[in-house]
Amino acid sequence: MTQPIQNFDVKGGPAEGRAHLPALREALADAGLDGFLIPHEDEYNNEYLPPNAERLAWATGFTGSAGAAIVMKDRAAVFVDGRYTEQVKAQVDPELFEIADLVGEGVAGWIRANAREGERIGYDPRVHSPDAVERLENAADAAGAVLVPVGRNLVDVAWTDRPPAPAAPVAPHPIELAGEDHAAKRARIGESVKEDGADAAVITDPASIAWLFNLRGGDVSCTPLPLSSAILEPDGRATLFINEAKLTDEARAHLGNEIAIRPETEFADGLKSWSGKTVRVDGSTASQWVFDRLSEGGATIRRKPDPVAVPKACKNETEIEGARQAHVRDGAALVRFLHWLDTEAQSGNVDEIEAALKLEQLRRAAPELRDISFETISAAGPDGAFPHYRVNTDTVRKLARGSLYLVDSGGQYPDGTTDVTRTVPIGEPTAEMRRHFTLVLKGHIALAVIRFPEGVTGAQLDAIARQPLWNAGLDYDHGTGHGVGSYLGVHEGPQRIAKTPNATALQPGMIVSNEPGYYRVGAYGIRIENLQVVTPPAAIEDGDRDMLGFETLTMAPLHRALVDPSLLTDHEVAWVDAYHEMVRERVGPRVDGEAADWLDAACAPLKKG
Repeated sequence: MTQPIQNFDVKGGPAEGRAHLPALREALADAGLDGFLIPHEDEYNNEYLPPNAERLAWATGFTGSAGAAIVMKDRAAVFVDGRYTEQVKAQVDPELFEIADLVGEGVAGWIRANAREGERIGYDPRVHSPDAVERLENAADAAGAVLVPVGRNLVDVAWTDRPPAPAAPVAPHPIELAGEDHAAKRARIGESVKEDGADAAVITDPASIAWLFNLRGGDVSCTPLPLSSAILEPDGRATLFINEAKLTDEARAHLGNEIAIRPETEFADGLKSWSGKTVRVDGSTASQWVFDRLSEGGATIRRKPDPVAVPKACKNETEIEGARQAHVRDGAALVRFLHWLDTEAQSGNVDEIEAALKLEQLRRAAPELRDISFETISAAGPDGAFPHYRVNTDTVRKLARGSLYLVDSGGQYPDGTTDVTRTVPIGEPTAEMRRHFTLVLKGHIALAVIRFPEGVTGAQLDAIARQPLWNAGLDYDHGTGHGVGSYLGVHEGPQRIAKTPNATALQPGMIVSNEPGYYRVGAYGIRIENLQVVTPPAAIEDGDRDMLGFETLTMAPLHRALVDPSLLTDHEVAWVDAYHEMVRERVGPRVDGEAADWLDAACAPLKKG
């Protein structure tokens, strides 16, 4: 097999903190500070970070995708959410760091309770949002401490062998896949900026820039992002601030004359040049540093959401068709993998890493695959009870007989991004496993078939997927659905389906996941995840209003051995049978041999007892 995309060797660990804290504290002393804040986020607020931005991992040893730390002269704390309570114990030295909750009181709460009178706590404005800075300043004030911005991140000062910034080539995303040229996009978004009464909009989200300019890059793992920033004007003209060495000749020609290209190092000057003008900025994606530079230049700041976010989320017909094709292609790899799980992996001798690498190998058989869309969650038995489990060489477990195996994975293809979760029995499942799987399936079906009027948000639909579990006194502690990009981020906003309130209505073309689950700690995890796209309003017979709905995109069988048909209604059985027939028809021509025979059996109709 060729070199895998994923690396399962343990990264981080307690040795990182032991080795690096002295250097960081020396930098603190040189800067005249008593402490320094280290969020997980980088300058672009990315979910996945380039190696040079893994500051939290360097300082603490913790490598999770969400977290923070505060390092004081004589004490330190690392903050994680519920997904990482076990991982942080393994990776962070408890003698050096207090382990605290990121979600509850968080970093601000720790400062309020632990900062001392007169202490000066530094922060890098490039990696904190204005809202975060305000919370932290209020907490410091309450404790009698002072929050101090620094010109250079102190981790960067102490990190003497820090990797260079990424410089992957940036290339055009062709119109055949984008469905709309970037001039039309810029004109459309520019018009919304004009209607808002602004003279310009600052765009700092690399995914928004990739979509707006029809560009794709490779600066970040799992997501084809070109790290950069931009300023868009109402007439559609724009300035792109980027490391020019990344731009291929093709990309330069693609951008054309209406887009000025300037080095990233000139972004501050670009922001300060809007004196006396009104500039729109998203406080949830842009950093405090951006706001500071605009203020220094005398601009009037209008805090409003990124104007690209919703248009990007509403896929056009070309992007939707691309997603369909990507999911059929991905489905062929998944069928071969699920067949392998049902045969060779039933021995009980296969481990989580071997399974994840097998799936990657099968995906890579498609020449279109560019990357995985996130690090595969390959979770056997009790590991499946951690919804965001990440296997490594220290924690790897066998797929033991009599257990469940949960695999959550996805691929990046030029025409679409996939994300799918399947739960598979290794050996004979118990009646309890089948019951819980079927309750999750009932919630999944309910969300797949729901019809809803315009204006409805994901928060209003979330309970539909939970109802069968709630009726049984069960629940799960994660959202039910997240947005997904078009050959962009596997986690895309602003739409989502979750208990938490969300003001963004679901609109035609938005792609969201449908992933209810159930987790029995110490035993197993169950999750069923398909991606689905919001369909346009359509009439319902004898109805008064047109209703939106969902079209399922993911093409992979559900494991029939885990389904208890006696718990399903006739309509639910019909949905499963229709879904499986669609999978067989679309994916069947792409597989052959034993995998094709397995697919026919896996898609056979359910029989109610």
